[in-house]
Amino acid sequence: MIHLSFSLPEPTSPWRRTWDGAKQGDPAGIAEIDLRYKYFGVNVEMVMGDVEIISKGRFVTLVDLALSLRAVVERIYHGEDAAFGFTESDEVIRFRQAGERILVTSSKNPGEASVTREELLEKLSEFLQSAHSRLVEEIPELGENPVVRGIASGSEL
Repeated sequence: MIHLSFSLPEPTSPWRRTWDGAKQGDPAGIAEIDLRYKYFGVNVEMVMGDVEIISKGRFVTLVDLALSLRAVVERIYHGEDAAFGFTESDEVIRFRQAGERILVTSSKNPGEASVTREELLEKLSEFLQSAHSRLVEEIPELGENPVVRGIASGSEL
C-alpha cells in the first residue's frame, strides 16, 4: 500500500503566503525557478507499506516535488533507478529496481519499502494529477503556465 498526499497550509500559517504571493502579477508567466522554490508550500507525507518515507508534517514546495516525482515516473517507466532530493535539506529518496518491484528508501528515515512497479507508477501519476488540479483550482491562470502544464504531462505515462 502506498500513501502519498499533500495538504495546503492553514490560513494562519506562514506557508500560506507562498500561495497568496503567486496570485500577484501574471501566474501564467511565473518562471520555473520561482515555481520550484518560492511558491506553493504544502505539507506532504509518503508512506509505503509500514515504512515512512517522508514524514507527515514536512513542508515542501509543491511544484518542486511534483517535477521531481515526474522525473521519477519517467525513469521508473523506462526501467531505470531514480532519486530526488530536497533543496532545504540533504535528504534523498531513492527508488531502486528489483525485478517487478521497486525498493524505496530515504536517507533520513530508517527502513526500506518494497512496492510493485505498477502501483508506484499509478500512485505517483495520481499525485501529479492531483497536484496539477489543485494548483489550477487555486489559481486558474496557472493552467497556462508551461511548467505547471508539464506536471500533468507526467501523469500520462
